[in-house]
Amino acid sequence: MGANDQFTTTATRPKEYLTFRLGTEEYGIDILKVQEIRSYEPPTRIANAPAHVKGVVNLRGVIVPIVDLRVRLNTDTCEYNAFTVVIVLHVGGRVVGVVVDGVSDVLEIPAESVRPAPEISSAVDASCILGLGEVGDRMLILLDIERLMCDPSMGLVD
Repeated sequence: MGANDQFTTTATRPKEYLTFRLGTEEYGIDILKVQEIRSYEPPTRIANAPAHVKGVVNLRGVIVPIVDLRVRLNTDTCEYNAFTVVIVLHVGGRVVGVVVDGVSDVLEIPAESVRPAPEISSAVDASCILGLGEVGDRMLILLDIERLMCDPSMGLVD
């Protein structure tokens, strides 16, 4: 087995995704982008911030912007309850928190189980959707969370 064989094996290994809910839809993001999962605490508001930027929190000395993905992706309802959590991400060289309706689990999804997303108009740029992951009877929308969070429309650009 040569060095190239090992690379091929690594490249085709199934990726792990953290799955979460926004309304009735289930999404997945690369687990390697996730720093931690925290319960929701109301952040400190920032004047004139976009509606989806809820404010900032102090996370062990780091000021972290909090984005409500439910607002950004036009989810029908945005209720803050015991299931609402913040996924703390490390994307684009910074730490950002995203509010979601709940975290489900971590799933390993092989590349052959990911289908291309259909070309339709949606609240999220098609380039931010990696595809649709099929796991049993579940269909997950797999997001390129780094591209989504670093998009200028997020209002997080330095």
